[in-house]
Amino acid sequence: MRARALLTATALAATALLVPAPAQAAARVTIKNDDGAAKVDPTYATKIRVSGAGFQSIKGGHGGIYVFFGTVKGAWQPSKGGQVGTDYRYVPDGESKNNQGYQRFVAFPGSDTAAAANGGTIKSDGTWSTEMTVPGATFKTVDRDGDVVTVDCRKVTCGVMTIGAHGVKNAKNETFTPVSFASLDQSVAPAAKETAATTAAQTPAGAAAAPAPVTPTAATPVKAADATAAVDTGTAVVGRVLSFTGSGFLPGEQVVATLDDGRAAVGPLSAGPSGEIAGVIQLPEGTTAGTHVLRLMGAASGATPSVNFPIAADPSVAVADEDDGLPDWEPFAFLALAIVALLGAATFAALRIRAIRRRRDGRTPADHPAPPPSTGGEAHAL
Repeated sequence: MRARALLTATALAATALLVPAPAQAAARVTIKNDDGAAKVDPTYATKIRVSGAGFQSIKGGHGGIYVFFGTVKGAWQPSKGGQVGTDYRYVPDGESKNNQGYQRFVAFPGSDTAAAANGGTIKSDGTWSTEMTVPGATFKTVDRDGDVVTVDCRKVTCGVMTIGAHGVKNAKNETFTPVSFASLDQSVAPAAKETAATTAAQTPAGAAAAPAPVTPTAATPVKAADATAAVDTGTAVVGRVLSFTGSGFLPGEQVVATLDDGRAAVGPLSAGPSGEIAGVIQLPEGTTAGTHVLRLMGAASGATPSVNFPIAADPSVAVADEDDGLPDWEPFAFLALAIVALLGAATFAALRIRAIRRRRDGRTPADHPAPPPSTGGEAHAL
């Protein structure tokens, strides 16, 4: 019986060794628009729901994952040496929690950076979900040389990529999921129909109906002359943040703002339903007072309006640097005189203290007069 039991146990152990352990599912991402499809509009901004599964979740780990929209080529993954601007490019956005939605940060649970997350956290089972915005089929970004380049997703494959956040390279959480581009005009058509119906209802009988409003499309792009740029001159001060606005762009298109042909830039900004944009740009260090140029560039329309405007000097610096009428050496002269006076006072005090001590010791000339000079013929008593 013991031999049979031993043989049975051995057979079970061998069978267990032959059955491979289940492998952990690789990280994967699903993308859905409002219609449940992985499609985005080539002209207008599209909101999508991005969900992940099979991701590595490190409780209390530093960082998490970044969720970008862009394009990749070759061994693009950072863990394999891929570099941004060369092997992968994505839509730029601010790093603040309340950015424009082009980028998302999904943190590890309990991470020291979780407070900055705007895409939630990776659950312990490796799942997460967030919403983000795709600005359209084209976007502008910066390459490794610092030059602004345009990515056209109608010519290259674009999609959602995930990489390790805050400089942490994590091969298990690197993915790229392509999306397709198709016109989603049904999201605009109901509003246009409603406007037309309202106009018809308000038109008096017998009166000629007003022409229906034309919604700009890729077939009817706006002209460069239609778009305008403006700055708030009250914020055009050296060292401060400049506020600007633009109008006449395509609704939802991306717009990039540059100062002095690239000295500073911000964007892309997504144009509103009326083709308007508003933004701010930090005037960089070294900006001088005088006339400068702000240029806006529409990715879909090609419009490039610009505005020349004056930048004023920082008044606080002007007050600090104001000439007070004294020579440059005057403050140092006052300092030298003060030092001399201080040394004189210290010397006088030291001599005074020395004199007092000698008087107390009874060694002053008044208390001990010097003996008369001796002569050779005098005898001194012992």
